[in-house]
Amino acid sequence: MLTHIAIRDFAIIDVLELDLAKGMTVLTGETGAGKSILVDALGLLLGDRADAGVIRHGAERAEIAAEFDLAGSTAAAAWLKDQDLAAGDACILRRIVSRDGRSRGQINSRSVPLQALRELGEQLLDIHGQHEHQSLLRHDTQMALVDSYGDHGALQQHMADLYKDWKAVHEKLTTLQAAAADRDARLETLRYQVNELEALKLSPGELASIDDEHRRLANSGRLLEGAQSSLDWLYENEEGSAYQLVSQALARLQPLDDVDTRLKAINEMLTTAQAQISEGSDALRRYLNGLDMDPQRLEWLENRLASLHQLARKHRIEPADLPHRLQALTKELGELEHAGIALQELEAQLQALRAACREQAEVLHDRRSSTAAELGRKVAGVMQELGMPGGRFAIDVTLQDTEQPTTRGGGRIEFLVSANKGQPLMPLTKVASGGELSRIALAIQVIAAQASAIPAMVFDEVDAGIGGGVAEIVGRRLRTLGERRQVLCVTHLPQVASQAHNHLRVIKETRGNTTLTRIETLDRKAQVEELARMLGGVEITETTRKHAREMLARSG
Repeated sequence: MLTHIAIRDFAIIDVLELDLAKGMTVLTGETGAGKSILVDALGLLLGDRADAGVIRHGAERAEIAAEFDLAGSTAAAAWLKDQDLAAGDACILRRIVSRDGRSRGQINSRSVPLQALRELGEQLLDIHGQHEHQSLLRHDTQMALVDSYGDHGALQQHMADLYKDWKAVHEKLTTLQAAAADRDARLETLRYQVNELEALKLSPGELASIDDEHRRLANSGRLLEGAQSSLDWLYENEEGSAYQLVSQALARLQPLDDVDTRLKAINEMLTTAQAQISEGSDALRRYLNGLDMDPQRLEWLENRLASLHQLARKHRIEPADLPHRLQALTKELGELEHAGIALQELEAQLQALRAACREQAEVLHDRRSSTAAELGRKVAGVMQELGMPGGRFAIDVTLQDTEQPTTRGGGRIEFLVSANKGQPLMPLTKVASGGELSRIALAIQVIAAQASAIPAMVFDEVDAGIGGGVAEIVGRRLRTLGERRQVLCVTHLPQVASQAHNHLRVIKETRGNTTLTRIETLDRKAQVEELARMLGGVEITETTRKHAREMLARSG
């Protein structure tokens, strides 16, 4: 519900802070006092278009903020969570319009586009009396209201699940059908590429092994020269190898161990070096004996590497990725070769799901038709009470014949109304009178109140064109509606105002050269005075005050 609204520099309001309570709240005041300004401000908050003309004269910007208690508003809470805008059990909407024409919207202190304000606002507040905010004029709202009133939630969910399955199969089938258009050409290409890659018979790790072997054979001359010369210097050079020099050093030092024991450790190290030089030389001999100088093998390796690199360039990959490429192409080839079977299976699935969707749509249509007939009769009955004798209300439910399932069952719902006897039923959107439209909306809301998910409603001049007993009935209906949810009503009739749980008075006053509007909350005594003013005009007598007190007493 709407708990607080703050307005600054909007129209003829300079600063306004207003707390709102549960139940039915009325706004009254002199003609021209600005009773509808509050409604206009709420409309702007819910995403209405605005320009600099809404800014109070002399101010640079207009600002409107409202706080809502989300208790009981599960849809709004879920929307906020989905949009990552949740902030506990309360929600604050803000709209700022600058003199340069720019406009900004915020939800819980985070900037959002106006569309977000509209989407959230439609789940928090329903404004009746201005066409752009009358949700009942939208076909999707009409269908949602019938479904909610008839408790069709389970049927709707089953319909949505079937549609989701149908859509998934349809998209997959469409993709395969598009691929099948050039299937033969693709098959030919895939078979050639797979055969070409398979002919290589490239095993995992083979490329690294080939690279190593090729590098050795290509540099066999350098390897032979380096190994042989190293062997000479280490052992085989008769003019003085490393082995001979170490041996000579040992021959001179070993006899001196007895003279200086510190030489013993040095002699041990040199003995070890002598043995390692001998072992290293033996290893070099074995390496030289095993060194491969096969030019034919080198040629084969070079041809093999050239083939691998050429094919890798053709597929625009690294040579090491050729086995993975073969695996991917083989998989695609298999899928495409079996695409014909897959197409048949998907077509059968799609046909079965289409039939299931159609069957579920017919079940949902039958339930909607039954619910619409009941709802239509009850709304028409309330219309008679609300000053439209002879008025009729009906709900047209049609099931569109289409091959394409929809998430809501392919049905269409249209609210039809005849406000006066003898007039034909026409779509609710064609109703010309704003007052009649508001009262019809009131009749619908009264009947479907227990089904509506919107926690707060605003009725702007729903009593236009009525009076007397009908006005009192309108007030009672609004009060009954207010016992289920929050109702804010702008009225000029005391019969309606006397039924309110809460009463606000709009006052226009002049301060110097400026005209401003303010709103005050009335206690019981002030409420009597306001009702007396509405009953008696300029001059208030004790008689009108007595009448006002009687009206308040009757309302409870």
